[in-house]
Amino acid sequence: MQTVEKNLYLNTLNEIKLQIVQSQNRALSSVNYHMIILYWKIGEIIDKKQQDEGWGTKIIPLLSNDIKNDFPKLKGFSERNIKRMLRFYREYKSAKVDKDSIVPQAVAQLEEVIFFIPWSHNIILIEKVKDRKERLFYMQKVLEEGYSRDVMVQMIESKLYLRSGAMTSNFKELLPPEQSDLALQTFKDPYLFDFLTLEEPFRERELELGLIQHLEKFLLELGVGFSFVGRQYKLEVGENEYYLDLLFYHFKLRCFVVIELKAGEFIPEYAGKLNFYCNVVNKVLKHPDDKPTIGLILCKSKDKLLAEYSLEGIDRPIGISQYQLSKALPQELKSSLPTIEEIESELEGLNDKN
Repeated sequence: MQTVEKNLYLNTLNEIKLQIVQSQNRALSSVNYHMIILYWKIGEIIDKKQQDEGWGTKIIPLLSNDIKNDFPKLKGFSERNIKRMLRFYREYKSAKVDKDSIVPQAVAQLEEVIFFIPWSHNIILIEKVKDRKERLFYMQKVLEEGYSRDVMVQMIESKLYLRSGAMTSNFKELLPPEQSDLALQTFKDPYLFDFLTLEEPFRERELELGLIQHLEKFLLELGVGFSFVGRQYKLEVGENEYYLDLLFYHFKLRCFVVIELKAGEFIPEYAGKLNFYCNVVNKVLKHPDDKPTIGLILCKSKDKLLAEYSLEGIDRPIGISQYQLSKALPQELKSSLPTIEEIESELEGLNDKN
């Protein structure tokens, strides 16, 4: 099987596997959906009794013991979890329970999505993410990309919400609206490569090899949909040979993605070179049903204005992002993070509630 045909086969296999996983998730979602509704309703009952009858917090240990005695095989009714049910209800009092719906809407409000997210995910989001718009963002990522609890926590701690859609690109000018929106949601800035152990100064080849050696973590950071095609992928143009640093296929965007790695600061010449590579991939590798190839320049640093000017006149969709080798965030992101005092205040509030 030729390389391109093999890659297309692998892309098809990945797409089928995604459908299988999504089908399995839908079956699990039905069970999860009704359990979350139960927890929400228990929280509602306790909240109303506390409001109407003046019940205090001492009632919760009694409820926990009696439920365990009456339903000895039933899990999830510890004193701590019942307190969480109460907090969950109070957080989402305006939620509407639809017993007949087990599939989330494509565009949904926060109070609609909560019933489709695993219980542990819901609790973590309540405790770690105050902003409701940001919370909905992570919930949709859980639904779309199947984040486990640990992966979701990792994405929250890496401030994925702030990094998504922040990349400098010409997507809006060169791609149809639907494709452009998906591309902007797919890419981010900066990318965090904290799984690498490179010492300064390092060469681009060392960065490339490090990413390939940690391909699973690299793909996790890139996001769902990327299928690895090859490194130093050879393209022949006339009597000349050119080598792409990294070549991927994205089966949601339905296109090849060429990634060029740079060890230093972005310079305008990089955009022109990548534009050429995208042209060649479109001629040599692109299937008639594929969308236009997208280029991504990953550099150590960039001047945003210089990057924007460099993309003017470029006729292929290209994005320019920075990467970091640690979780230390740039200054513009740091300003939006809570202070130590705010975190301590929040933790004290949680302890008081528990």
